[in-house]
Amino acid sequence: MGIRLPIIKKGNDLAASVVDALARGMENGEFTLKDRDIVAVTESILARCQGNFVNLSTVTKELQTKYKEGIGVVFPVLSRNRFSLILEAVIRTGLPVTVVLTYPTDEVGNQLMHVETLIDHNINPYTDVFTEEEYRKMAGASFHHPFTGIDYVQLYKDMGIDDNVTLVFSNDPVAVLQYTDEVLVANIHDRHNVKRKLLEAGAKTVYALDEICATPGEEGYNPMFGLLGSNLSSDKQLKLFPRDSEEFVFSLQKRLYDRFGVKMEVMVYGDGAFKDPVGKIWELADPVVSPGFTRGLEGMPSELKLKYVADNEFAHLEGEDLGLAMREKIKERGTHPVGQKESVGTTPRHITDLLGSLADLVSGSGDKGTPVVLVQGYFDNYATE
Repeated sequence: MGIRLPIIKKGNDLAASVVDALARGMENGEFTLKDRDIVAVTESILARCQGNFVNLSTVTKELQTKYKEGIGVVFPVLSRNRFSLILEAVIRTGLPVTVVLTYPTDEVGNQLMHVETLIDHNINPYTDVFTEEEYRKMAGASFHHPFTGIDYVQLYKDMGIDDNVTLVFSNDPVAVLQYTDEVLVANIHDRHNVKRKLLEAGAKTVYALDEICATPGEEGYNPMFGLLGSNLSSDKQLKLFPRDSEEFVFSLQKRLYDRFGVKMEVMVYGDGAFKDPVGKIWELADPVVSPGFTRGLEGMPSELKLKYVADNEFAHLEGEDLGLAMREKIKERGTHPVGQKESVGTTPRHITDLLGSLADLVSGSGDKGTPVVLVQGYFDNYATE
């Protein structure tokens, strides 16, 4: 369930606000807290509490120290919230800018063209590189994102100053070297491989977004992720991914125990890791689902497929005898039975990825005002007393 908090600003005691909100819920009879209940806190509210913001001008100044003759931006996501302000900072350097976009979608599934377009025009997405003019001939004079209604190619092009933005379409990052040997790697989950490939191909200067705004200064920074996981806060400011998430979750876990006498698990979560079946968007535009979590959330679920065991090993049993046998089987299973027939159909994903997706769907990203999610019964199973 979503837990509503006051509006959190820089310097507020976020942990105290979470504890107080849970105490109110208990006093109102909404729930009773137990050991192994989970408190999930959105990364955004932790970053706000930390004041982890950076001004656009600061990003531009750092880029100007790293790039001298041009900037090739490779594989950004299609997003006003996630990337447009970063691109504006790049453009403000005054250097020629080349943006290489992947097709038919970006890294997280936002469409630049229909998959059918590749077939109709006999395009090989592994090798073919084309210009903005060629893209328009194939995708249409205007291609609007199915959810946002934005033509991102036009949006990024129009952000240029004196027509200093060139758009290129390729799934090979080395294509940017035809335009510049100074590159900013903007993709998220495969950035290390992309950076390595560019350096091996002869790029002179290569940084990734996790290396920009990664060191302490007068404004916000993130030593692990830099600009990755950032969001538009205002027209002139970015909110960065939070720092010190591990420190926060252990501190909150202790305060919850001191207040309620229960050993709860705590995690910080960002985007969930799931794919939308209609828009085909993979939600995870943050570098990780959870930048910080307590030790009880490590690893993968240890589960058996009840129906498989019931239909095979215990096919001869019925009623209470079947129930008792199943409970004993669960208690004896030990660690996650990877590769065993009894685990067929269970989900081999990290607990934090599953919980982060659950929490992200509950809290949403709009006006619910529930940046904290309480999860109960997650670790219960058929054998739980």
